Amino acid sequence: MPQTDRVLTSRRQMMAGAAALAAAAGGARTARAAGMTALRVAYIPILPMAQLFVIEAEGWARQAGLALHGTSFSSGPAMVQALASGRFDVAYIGIGPAMVAQAHGVDLRIVAANGEGQIALLGRGKLAGMWPHAASPAAAFAAFRKATGRKARIGSLPRGSVPDTVLRYWLDEVAHVPQDTVEVMGFGASALQQALLSGSLDAASTLEPTLTIVQERDKGARILVRGDTMFPGQPGAVLAVTSRLAHDNPAAVQTMVDLHVRATHFLRAHPHRAAADLAKTLGKGLIPEATLLQAVQSPSLNPVADPRRIIAATEKLNTYQAKIDHIGKVADVGAMFDTSYYLHAVKSAG
Repeated sequence: MPQTDRVLTSRRQMMAGAAALAAAAGGARTARAAGMTALRVAYIPILPMAQLFVIEAEGWARQAGLALHGTSFSSGPAMVQALASGRFDVAYIGIGPAMVAQAHGVDLRIVAANGEGQIALLGRGKLAGMWPHAASPAAAFAAFRKATGRKARIGSLPRGSVPDTVLRYWLDEVAHVPQDTVEVMGFGASALQQALLSGSLDAASTLEPTLTIVQERDKGARILVRGDTMFPGQPGAVLAVTSRLAHDNPAAVQTMVDLHVRATHFLRAHPHRAAADLAKTLGKGLIPEATLLQAVQSPSLNPVADPRRIIAATEKLNTYQAKIDHIGKVADVGAMFDTSYYLHAVKSAG
């Protein structure tokens, strides 16, 4: 179920878009109201979806004729269920849940990437203190178990999410950590951060701004492993649209991708202004702008829009997801990507 409902437009546009959507026969994917095209957007309120929040704060969607009506979800797997109902046109979603959705009959098209290498393993407490002195990650976890008499508790987002899959890949395929030394636990994004700050977890495979927030509040916390070490070329969040939207209104899809590419450049070129935008939208006044600036400039954000850059790594992630039965069948990864919108956006931008 959605965690919160949130409208990404002004009140006037919201009323016009809602009226048009209510009048549309058969739950049409787009609606025209007062010259605006209404799009229903599913998203997770985390920093890897930063492009969406920049588009909102800068008012670009309205200027381009789009009324974006957003619904937030606590995790990708929760969003997959809603996407299957046909309630949304656009999804800012992790690549892992997008593949799960595709494997279960939700026909999505990935039209842009959000970033690469966005997940990191954050440690705290005794585990973080032991880490620099261990010969290897496996040795660190073994030493932790010997010292504490228990497995290290590692939090992540729910099973099937990108942070969870990347963590399991790193534990199994890269670091070769014995299962009897670690326990992987799934949380929603907010609950994961709270569990870290309360001391309930020893580590977490997580994203910005949690990485920055926890290190600011817990001086003993530190990054243990960065994303590309955990999973080389690590794909993360993506911008996806339904195949029906692409068929019925390719112009709206193109506009969305144009704005997404613009926002990606904006995050890199204007981090201070982007942080201010994120403080108003994602942070809702609760996360200091200085914290968000540090998160925007972190190596674990790394905004990238070109979907071609993540296709090979997505194939690899898909193979591993199938191996550990995160998805019942292997999605057709190649068929999920439509790079034409991105290429047109780049060409038009000069």
